[in-house]
Amino acid sequence: MTTVGPGRPSAPSTGTPQEVEIPDEALTAALDRAAASWPERVAVDFLGATTTYRELADAVARGAQVLLDLGVRPGDRVALVMPNCTGHVIAFYAALRIGAVVVEHNPTYTTGELEHQLADSGAVVALVWEKAVPRVLESLPRTALKAVVAVDLSADLSRGKRLALRLPLPSARRVRQSMCGKVPPAFPMWHRLVAKAAPLDPAHAAPSTSDLALLQYTGGTTGTPKGAMLTHRNLVANAVQGHAWTGTQPGTEVVYGVLPFFHAFGLTLCLSYPIRVGATLVAFPSFDPERVLEAQRRLPGTFLPAVPPMLDRLSAAAETSGADLTSFRYAISGAMALPTSTAQKWEQVTGGLVIEGYGMTETSPVALGNPLTDARRPGTLGLPFPSTSIRVVDPEDVTTEVEPGERGELLVRGPQVFAGYWQRPDETAEQLLDDGWLRTGDIVTVDETGWVVLVDRIKEVIVTGGFKVYPSRVEEHLRTMPGVADVAVVGIPGGDLGETVVAAVVLEPGAGVVDLDAVRAWGERHLARYALPRRLVFLDALPRSQVGKVLRRVVRESVLAG
Repeated sequence: MTTVGPGRPSAPSTGTPQEVEIPDEALTAALDRAAASWPERVAVDFLGATTTYRELADAVARGAQVLLDLGVRPGDRVALVMPNCTGHVIAFYAALRIGAVVVEHNPTYTTGELEHQLADSGAVVALVWEKAVPRVLESLPRTALKAVVAVDLSADLSRGKRLALRLPLPSARRVRQSMCGKVPPAFPMWHRLVAKAAPLDPAHAAPSTSDLALLQYTGGTTGTPKGAMLTHRNLVANAVQGHAWTGTQPGTEVVYGVLPFFHAFGLTLCLSYPIRVGATLVAFPSFDPERVLEAQRRLPGTFLPAVPPMLDRLSAAAETSGADLTSFRYAISGAMALPTSTAQKWEQVTGGLVIEGYGMTETSPVALGNPLTDARRPGTLGLPFPSTSIRVVDPEDVTTEVEPGERGELLVRGPQVFAGYWQRPDETAEQLLDDGWLRTGDIVTVDETGWVVLVDRIKEVIVTGGFKVYPSRVEEHLRTMPGVADVAVVGIPGGDLGETVVAAVVLEPGAGVVDLDAVRAWGERHLARYALPRRLVFLDALPRSQVGKVLRRVVRESVLAG
C-alpha cells in the first residue's frame, strides 16, 4: 500500500514539522501583522523604488476604498491584468481586504484569451496595465465588466527614473515603450485614484477564512482554461506550510520576484509567502538576467523561487559578468523537472541550495518538496508538505493503491487543496473525490521511505501498440544526444498502433547529422523499441508557457498541422 502523510513513520527526518496549525484568518491578516511588526522595513522594491510595510498597508487601505467606491462588494470578482509591480501587490491585497475575489490574468494574452477568462469569471472591475487596455476594451461587450481602470507601470518607479523616461534618448524611449501604453483621454488611472482616496474604515468587515479569495485559471496546456477556486484558508495554509518548510527567521529574507504574480507558483511564493514572513520582495516586471544582477548589487537576495531556465540564465550571466550570487541561500525550482546539471551549476555559483518542489494550481500550488538540507534528493519531487497526505493509486481504479515502487496516479489531500472549479461541477467531481482527495493526473513512484519521483502526466502518456510510453523519460535520454539542444515527445494518431511516437527536436548551432535513424540508434541504448520515435520534426524553438514549461499540446497540434 502506498499512502504517505502526516505521522508517516518511515519518512526520513528533515527538520520540518509533519503537522502545522492553520490560523483561522484571512490572507490579509499577515499584512496587518507585518506592518505592525516591521513598519519601516522595505516590503517591496520595484526597480529601486521602495515601499515600506507601513506605506504598503496604507496604500492597500486606500486601494480597498477605491474598489468600494467603484461598486465592488464581497464576492465580486476583480480582474488583475498587469505585470509584476508594486501596484499589483497593492491591488491584490486591496481586493482581498474587502472580501472580493481576485482573478489573475496574463497581461500578454490575446483579446480572445482575455475575453474568455473575463467573461467566465464574471469580473465586475478590471485593473489593467495600459498596454493591455485596448484588448480588454475590445472584450468589454461580452463581459460583465462595469469599470476598467488603467495601471501605469512607470508610476511605480522612483521619481528620478520617471523623469528619465521623458528624456529624448533612444534608451529612454525603449523603456517607455516597454512599460507604458496609450489609453483614452480622462481614463481612470489606478495610482491617481489610490493617491486621492481616504483609507478604508478599519472597522470594515474582513473576509472569513472559508471565503473565496482567488480564481486562478488553469488547464490551458490540456484544454480550455478553467478557474480553480482557492479560499483564504487554502492560500494561508500554503504560506504557513512554506514557512515551516523553509524555516526562515521572520523579518530577514529578501525574496526575488522573478516569477509572474499571475501564475500560481509566483503568486504564492512572491505575493503571500513574503508578506507572511515579513520579507522584502524585489519585484521585476519581467525576467531579465541583467536587471536581476543589477538589483543583486543594490539589494542582495536570499531566496529565489524560479524555474530551471531562469536558473540556467542567471548562472551563465553571473559567470560571464563575475557577479556575486552567494547571498542566495535557497532557491526553489518548480513547474518542470530540475535537470541535475542546472542544480549543480546554480549551487556552484551561489554556494547555496536549490531544491525541487511539486504542485499544481489546485494545491495553491505547493504539495511536495525536497528538504532544504543536505538530505535533499535531486531528481525527486521530495516529500509531502506539512499536514499533507498522498496516495498512489491505479489510474483506472482510484480505490486501489499500488505497491511501493510501482507506477500510479498521485492523489493529494491537505488544507491547500482547492474548493473546485468555478461553475464546473462535473469537472470538479472528476478531479476532487468525495473524501477530499485530489486527482493530480500525474504518474509517480514512491519508495519505502516516502520519496516521490514524477514519471509523467496521464494525459500526455502515449499508448502505442498497447504499450505506454512516458514522454519525459524519452526526452530525458534524447537530450543527452550530441547536437540536440532540446526535445519534446508527443503522440499522434497512428492507425493500428493507436499512436505514433514523434520527437520534435531543436538542434544545437552547428550540429552534425541528426536524422531519424541517428535518433533511434541513440535511443536504443536506454529505451524500449516501442518507445523510440517513428517520426522526427525540427523546430527553431519549443513553445513554452509564461514560466517556461514546454507546451506539448501545442507541439502536437503543430505536428498534426504539418
